[in-house]
Order: sequence, then C-alpha cells, then structure tokens
Amino acid sequence: MAELEFVHLGFGTQAVEYTVAWEEQRRVHAARFAEEVGDTCLLLEHPPVYTAGRRTADSERPLDGTPVVDVDRGGKITWHGPGQLVGYPIMKLPRPVDVVAHVRRLEDALIRTAADFGLETTRVEGRSGVWVLGDPVEERPEIGGLSLDFDPRLHDEEFDARLNGPEYAPSNAGQRREDRKLAAIGIRVAKGVTMHGFAINVNPDNTWFDRIVPCGIRDAGVTSLSYELGREVTIAEVLPVVERHLTEVFAEAELRPREIERAAG
Repeated sequence: MAELEFVHLGFGTQAVEYTVAWEEQRRVHAARFAEEVGDTCLLLEHPPVYTAGRRTADSERPLDGTPVVDVDRGGKITWHGPGQLVGYPIMKLPRPVDVVAHVRRLEDALIRTAADFGLETTRVEGRSGVWVLGDPVEERPEIGGLSLDFDPRLHDEEFDARLNGPEYAPSNAGQRREDRKLAAIGIRVAKGVTMHGFAINVNPDNTWFDRIVPCGIRDAGVTSLSYELGREVTIAEVLPVVERHLTEVFAEAELRPREIERAAG
C-alpha cells in the first residue's frame, strides 16, 4: 500500500480545538473517499475536552456537568488534552472493512512505540487500547482496608468511584498496581474510509480522567509514559517514533476485506 502521509495540525500553544479537528477529519475523509488525497494521519494535541462515543452511558459522564462532546466513533467516554498525542488515521481499506484488524494494527504501532522508550505494554482481552499490566490481585495493596477480592467497584452496583476520592481514582491505578491504559483507540468507518483513531498519554495531567469512568471501565485506570518511566517524556520525543511505527505496521500489513460467514444451505 502507499505510504501513510502525516499532517501536524498543532501542538502545545497551537493545540487544536476538538470540533475544529473533527471538521478537518470530515474534510479529509471526503477527499480520501474521492481519491483526491492518499491515506493521511492527522497528528495533534487538543485543549482539555471530554468526548463520548456512541455507547457511553449517562452514569459514566462527569457528575459536575462539565460539557461533553458526543461523537460518532465507537467506544465510550474519554478525555483529550495537553500532554496527550492524538492521531486520526484517515485511510481507505478494502470493503467490508475489517475493523478489528485495523484496531489491532494501531495497537501494534503503539506497543512498539512504548517498547522503544523501554516500557512493556500489551493488549487486554476484551478491552481495546494499549495497557500496562498490574500485579496479580492477591499481590496488590488493599484499598481502604478492604481486600480487593471485595472490590466495591465490581460488587456494589451503587458504588461510584467518582464520589470516593483518590483511593479509587483512575489516575492512581499505578499506585494500586492495577491494569492501566496508556493509549485509547476509538474509530469509525464510513464508505470504507476510517476516521478518529488513537490517543497516547505522554505527560498529561491524568486527574482529568477522575471525573469520568474512562472508556466505561471501573476496575482499572490510566497511566502515561512519563509516569511509568519515572521521567518527563515530551510529545516532541514521541511524535517521530509513533510516525515510524505506524508507517512500518501499515507497510507490513496485508490489507484484506472482512470475511463474512455465510449461512449453510
């Protein structure tokens, strides 16, 4: 396949408002469908914003009425903001598009990126994105004097971590030695062309995630390259590494349409 072209929309003080970037995605998407441009990946930072995919429940949104942008991607609610590198690969793929394979390729590129910085990450079955695995449950510190075998986030339907302070905050998952998400992925496919994409936490203020239930997951949290490596990592350091691995992964890929099972008889 042709090489992916990267477009830098804005970083730092030039961070791009979410709705502005969304409109640019739609413009590039239309141009890609019309074969006016090749496969393109928009790279940028956003000012702080919460965005909610189509499956977001009301119980996962901010309790304080903070505005949320409802979007047409898959997945649930997340946060974007300073210190987070966002990528929107807009690519024409064989139809019917194999969405799972596309997500796996994005995960591969981000796993390789983290490895280049000395951080081991992986996938978690049933949960998209790129993860740092926590310790086994029996080896984790107890929360609030309770054994994690009785974690109220899982066993109490009325328990809400957003109301229970830092002990259960997603941003403190590393201290609790739980699984924690380094990079989130949510995409949309229209007319065989992808939109939306990934967000990798480089050095953000992860307490922004504490106002929501990130990606609808209550028993894990979030992390960043800077936190896991114990040093400040910058967007400028990560940007060329992400570009290199996205280029490699898609160059190596055998793009095939999704197989459709046909009913017998």
